[in-house]
Amino acid sequence: MAGLPGTGKSELSRALAAELGGTVLDKDEVRAALFSPDDIEYSAEQDDFCMGIMLKVAGYLFRKDPSRRIFLDGRTFSRSYQLARASGFAEALSQPWRILECVCSEETARQRLAGHPAHPAANRGFNLYLQVKARFEEISLPKAIVDTDRPMEACVRIAKSAMA
Repeated sequence: MAGLPGTGKSELSRALAAELGGTVLDKDEVRAALFSPDDIEYSAEQDDFCMGIMLKVAGYLFRKDPSRRIFLDGRTFSRSYQLARASGFAEALSQPWRILECVCSEETARQRLAGHPAHPAANRGFNLYLQVKARFEEISLPKAIVDTDRPMEACVRIAKSAMA
């Protein structure tokens, strides 16, 4: 799952996992489980560390069930090296992979980011959205774009079609 903060990656991941019997691995939940609040820093280094653990978990789950659907959530994949790492890992495991890029209007993202005070990432807010947007590298790998301003049922249908 790729896209700016507040674009609906988590909600779509959970909906797809529920419908397809898949698993969501969420970077923000992994970080909160691994680090005490005093050790959470929201740095690129810590993000990459958490993603490495998520990829190891995905590999473990794939070895047990190669047909399992795993959704990597909580990372914007705003840098090309992040996508190269995840897609390269999937290829090394001989697993098919798809990039679903969630997009929405800026106002929708602002509302979503203001409406989730219990989110595990304390740095999540509209300022983060603007910072990531300013440095977002366009995804050049094959992808499906899901406009999450649409109803969730439509988003799930589009995502499932892209995953077929």
